[in-house]
Amino acid sequence: MNTAQILHSYPQIEALANPHRLAILQRLMAGPATLSQLAQQLNHSPAWIRHHLKRLEEVGLVQFAETRKRGRQTERYYRAAAGAFLIEQMVLPKTSKSLLIFSGSDDFAWQLLTTHLSEAYHFLTLPVGSLNGLINLRQGFCQICGSHIRDDASGEYNLPTLQHLFPDRSLTVITLSYRTQGLIVARGNPKGIHSLDDLVRPDIRLINRNRGSGTRLWLEKALHRVGIDPHFIQGFDREVNTHEEAAHWVAINNADVTLGLQSAAHRFQLDFIPLFEERFDLIVEQPLLQSITQLTETLADQKFHQKISQLPGYDASHTGEWITLST
Repeated sequence: MNTAQILHSYPQIEALANPHRLAILQRLMAGPATLSQLAQQLNHSPAWIRHHLKRLEEVGLVQFAETRKRGRQTERYYRAAAGAFLIEQMVLPKTSKSLLIFSGSDDFAWQLLTTHLSEAYHFLTLPVGSLNGLINLRQGFCQICGSHIRDDASGEYNLPTLQHLFPDRSLTVITLSYRTQGLIVARGNPKGIHSLDDLVRPDIRLINRNRGSGTRLWLEKALHRVGIDPHFIQGFDREVNTHEEAAHWVAINNADVTLGLQSAAHRFQLDFIPLFEERFDLIVEQPLLQSITQLTETLADQKFHQKISQLPGYDASHTGEWITLST
């Protein structure tokens, strides 16, 4: 799946200031290519391409992809290090497909959907958490947001937050799935972790999710309800951006526990203690609907529902249902 990379390095940003290198990078973001292909498509000599490509490699924006044999010749393919790059503006690939930028919470059903529709759309994903994803949608940095923010007062997911953040916008909220979250621990649960109360034990190391993620928000609220001070939890300030990253930390024994999806635990053959089920929604502004009909039709397809249901901890019985929030 294509992801967007946030650039902090000055040499990287400086390299992109060169229009020739930017053109090469944009072509490689659309897919791997050889020096000869780049030279032909950009109307320059292979030596000229090699000069600029070398600089892009040096700063980590381009990397070697693979070698392929064509007859007696062996060709080297290069690719961009990410699907897009975020500075103050997003540098986007030049592609004939419809480009859809997703920002928000990390989700396995979304990954399944992007794979299923990869021939129709060129997807870019910014896994920044639900709240930051909604802010990106509000600011026009993405077209689709994935969110699972629960409102404590009503028990409703996403809608109260959307009404607060988008009082002047018409939105469509589409249910992607329901999914189960809980504590992910090492196989066999050697430390005997069973509830949030165990997180304050001195021998327990947590790996947390990033600020603004729906998972982090749920954990902070749950700890507050039971009177647990996060300062007494070892590792509470250690953050990763995705469920897979968090589960991987547990799998390699860099942490004893994380809060995450059952599918993430299953992927790394870890034990899982379920805590709650939540609704995960896709949020789009209404004018976009006409340009994503293949996506909405797929979400209404029972065959695709079956694929989602095969993900551990996922329930697709409400997938494709949607409501409209109008101004």
